[in-house]
Amino acid sequence: MATISASATSNIQIQPCDIFRCGSGTPIKSFLPPPTPRTLPMMKRLVIEAKADNPKIRNRRMRKKFNGTATKPRLSVFCSDKQLYAMLVDDQNKKCLFYGNTLQKSIRTDSSCTTAEAAERVGEELIRACIELNISEISSYDRNGLARGDRLQAFENPIARHGFLPR
Repeated sequence: MATISASATSNIQIQPCDIFRCGSGTPIKSFLPPPTPRTLPMMKRLVIEAKADNPKIRNRRMRKKFNGTATKPRLSVFCSDKQLYAMLVDDQNKKCLFYGNTLQKSIRTDSSCTTAEAAERVGEELIRACIELNISEISSYDRNGLARGDRLQAFENPIARHGFLPR
């Protein structure tokens, strides 16, 4: 038994314990069993893939950079499954300078008119509105993340001929 005196008034006695000793008197190194292949954790391989950029998110980011003015508006086009809608937007004053779609009766004069032909007429009406409003260029062409289909290409042809879209 070992006796340690901390001060003259109190004596602390420490006795060795047999918990950490094997039967032979040598101390045990750890309480855990040695690792086996079964007890090792399964490791997954970390694969980082590039995230595809969502067209709607990319379009939202673009709208923050390009704002339309009264003399240089933003051209916004949306294509649904069957129709096309186009707007000239003045973002600073929050006004729509021109709105046209393929459902308007002034654009769809014939009942046999296809949607692509009506989309081309919307583009021609947009050019006429730009001439009336003294608009010589647009700040950005906003397709709302949509791919160029037949209606969108038919709409872009008169606008590109006028010089708004680079081709």
